[in-house]
Amino acid sequence: MIHYVSGDILLTKAQAIAHGVSPKDPMNHGLSLSLHQKYPAMHKDFHHWCSQHHGKPGEAWLWGSTGGVRVVCLLTQEAGENHSPTGKATIKHVRDCLRALVKIAAAESLTSIALPRLATGVGGLQWTEVEPIIKEELSKLSIPLYVYSEYHAGVSANEG
Repeated sequence: MIHYVSGDILLTKAQAIAHGVSPKDPMNHGLSLSLHQKYPAMHKDFHHWCSQHHGKPGEAWLWGSTGGVRVVCLLTQEAGENHSPTGKATIKHVRDCLRALVKIAAAESLTSIALPRLATGVGGLQWTEVEPIIKEELSKLSIPLYVYSEYHAGVSANEG
């Protein structure tokens, strides 16, 4: 069940927030930066996981805090060129990540997920390319998916 909402994804009532990153992402832009600042342990644990498991684009990783917060890092982007930690996203990686998200949701019995306009910021893709993939891959979920199609800082979305 896909619901399009407007507001601040950090104020979501969803059980998990999913967002796009690269395997060596410094998480210093956009939603990744906000999540890094709010949950510094998530950032540290993500880089530990990537170094231990050689995280590759198209994969997904779930982090859970002791307080019950869950963040799913979707590796939508390649590592950048010339030693840049972040490259561009691809539609193939987005599709593979969303398929991995469906598996995580089932394995972890997630009850709801919030998702931004995935891979359209630093990832460099157009929303018109990404949205149909989200609909195709995530319509398989039997739980609410809140797609934050418009960002409004400090405003709670009507996830009703």
